[in-house]
Amino acid sequence: MKVPIAPLQPADMPARHKAFWRMTGPGAVLVGLSIGAGEIVVWPRIAAEYGASMIWAAGVGVFLQMWINIEVGRWTVATGESSYTGFARLWKGYALAFIFFNLAGWILPGWARTSGLALKALTLGPTHTSPDWLWTAVTFAGVIAVLLGPRRVYLAVERTVSALVFIVVIGLLLIAFRVGTLEHVGEMLRGIINVGHVEAGFSVKELFIAVVFAGAGGTANLFYAFYLRDKRVGMGARIPMLINPLRGREEAVQQTGYIYPETDTNQHRFRDWLRFVFLDQTLYFFLLNSFTMMLFIFGAVAVLHPQGVVPQAGSLMWDEATILAESMGWLGRYLFLLVAVATLFSTQVTLTDGVARSLSDIFNTSFAFARRAGQAAWYVGMVVFIVIAGTVLTAIMEYRGITELGFLFNAAYMGGFAMALYTPLLLWMNLRHLPRSARPRPLNVTMMLLASLVYLGFALFSLAAEVGIIAA
Repeated sequence: MKVPIAPLQPADMPARHKAFWRMTGPGAVLVGLSIGAGEIVVWPRIAAEYGASMIWAAGVGVFLQMWINIEVGRWTVATGESSYTGFARLWKGYALAFIFFNLAGWILPGWARTSGLALKALTLGPTHTSPDWLWTAVTFAGVIAVLLGPRRVYLAVERTVSALVFIVVIGLLLIAFRVGTLEHVGEMLRGIINVGHVEAGFSVKELFIAVVFAGAGGTANLFYAFYLRDKRVGMGARIPMLINPLRGREEAVQQTGYIYPETDTNQHRFRDWLRFVFLDQTLYFFLLNSFTMMLFIFGAVAVLHPQGVVPQAGSLMWDEATILAESMGWLGRYLFLLVAVATLFSTQVTLTDGVARSLSDIFNTSFAFARRAGQAAWYVGMVVFIVIAGTVLTAIMEYRGITELGFLFNAAYMGGFAMALYTPLLLWMNLRHLPRSARPRPLNVTMMLLASLVYLGFALFSLAAEVGIIAA
């Protein structure tokens, strides 16, 4: 059954008047989201145990997600809507499905607990008796300050995340130049071209999780639409940006997007905006994200793997920092821990923001009862809900002896199934429901079909392994 969402309204495509570098930001925010638990916990842990032999899979994950992000951007540039609204136009059930995937993938706060653990290690050391939930609450307080302090939410997120990404890149470069050798570089290069190699004992499920964790992953790729919209990209310029209702009056929110008449001017403007999206994704998400991810892996290959240290839950950051202290002194230890805090807090900010935006967008556009309150009010409520739920669930995890790694793996696993659903759906939506001049070209279609096959294939293999049809 179709959701009663008003049809797309005809409107001309806004022109782009600013140069790329003056519009930059959405891709950088997505990088801040991407260089999180996967880059600093999951992939370095794999490299610590197996070396660089499987890092080709990390590169594949980021490359495929770049094309997905471009298609997310295509819909938003052409209509001003999020992908969630587009999906809900096709079938009401998709709104419920993506509420489930956002909650199932992100509400279990392994990512938030890891952020708190990094701050605890930096300030007091990992063995301090203070509880994990307390440090999770401290980092969530920082998230609240970023998201619910300023008037313009996106601007605060962009500035915060850009500063944190800068700290991460500079810190990792200093560490890499200090501890790395040409031999380690050669090992990394061999791992990148070692396509298809999987170490014995590394399961399909683990590979699925690792590929999803390389990049944003899960529903996080769909957050890109919100960043483009608040940056006034394409038809997003016609949609009011998110204003913090605690700091200012909320604008009347247009519930639906727009569609441009296929005039020469509109087609030219759309192509101009799409080039912006392509460059934004290539420079930031693919190149910068890949670079930072490889630097994290490089540190594990150079520091942990030679000593046979495979960190257990909660100790990876401290183990690597301790070994760095042997060669770089106290500066190496605290430099890496500072990088860890910046990385994980960046992810915590962007995930809280992205999930709150996603849920408020889905509720406000797909359910009549939710339209009685403004989308910004829903956003504030969702931020508060995520913070409280994350802190409480961390306390429950800690009390029951459940590690943060288990919930991180759950996030990637659920995220993989979400991607198996929305990747082909996104391609179908863009091919069938956009103006002809805005539809994906053969290269984009090919890459999206490949990504769909990868995520659908992994999802089916993982399900088969879970029910015992094939060996895990």
